[in-house]
Amino acid sequence: MLAHIAFLFIEQIGLNAQYLYFWWNKTFSCMNLNIKDRFFIVCGAGSGFGRAIAEGLLNEGAIVIAVARSNDVLVDFADQHPGRLIPVAGDITQDATQNEVLDRCDKTRLGGVLINAGGPPAMSFMESKMGNWDQAWLQLVRWKVSFVKKIVPLLQQQQYGRVVFIESVSVKQPVENLVLSNSLRMAVVGFVKTLSRELASQNITMNILAPGYHNTAAVKRVFQKKAANEGITYEEAKSSFEKHIPVGSMGEAAELAELALWLLSPGSRYVTGQTISHDGGVVQGVFG
Repeated sequence: MLAHIAFLFIEQIGLNAQYLYFWWNKTFSCMNLNIKDRFFIVCGAGSGFGRAIAEGLLNEGAIVIAVARSNDVLVDFADQHPGRLIPVAGDITQDATQNEVLDRCDKTRLGGVLINAGGPPAMSFMESKMGNWDQAWLQLVRWKVSFVKKIVPLLQQQQYGRVVFIESVSVKQPVENLVLSNSLRMAVVGFVKTLSRELASQNITMNILAPGYHNTAAVKRVFQKKAANEGITYEEAKSSFEKHIPVGSMGEAAELAELALWLLSPGSRYVTGQTISHDGGVVQGVFG
């Protein structure tokens, strides 16, 4: 849009449009996020959104502390980025892993944190047991509260920080057969919004990304559940979701990563306490 307006302006004043095109691409396609040599903690860096965001940060010259359950995956990832990726194999929902992550971090150059982990199993309300709700609380809420309580004092010491949470479009409108996610992720939205206001004056931002249907392993459980419930194939279940996406296709993790990188950069100073959908237009509400 900005480029189009600029071209119209150039036409009006008679300057060379080819020169403008060269200048625009040179200036904006290589935009510097100003995160080089800063430390970033990326939870769930083994695959999906976490992996895409970690790769984006590394490509921008950042140093990434990558957390994932699989040591083999992390070792391979680190080999691809020698000296720039610090692997921490473990379960980020556990205090021991959280403490190890903080021990490995340069606490004077912590640029930001990506809060991200897998979600609970797909099920309807009546299928769920009380044990499922207890586990979902631990998996979706408790560990995030615990980890953020450890991170915030470090960011306050710096008077700077960017924290991004990967949640789900289910915080905007319920997703079929995801009663646990639909319910408990809302608690994260509440605490992040509250905390964002408490920290805003200290140049610390807190934002949430709410992804819709993307080509990641996590979304497969939704399609598999629908296929099992309705006696249809996996591909038929997937197609039934895709036909309700206004842009006409599933999203890619790398696309969401571009938005996350900006939110993790100094340039996002004036954006905090927001829950931003990345869903191809799925959310129908006017505040989607």
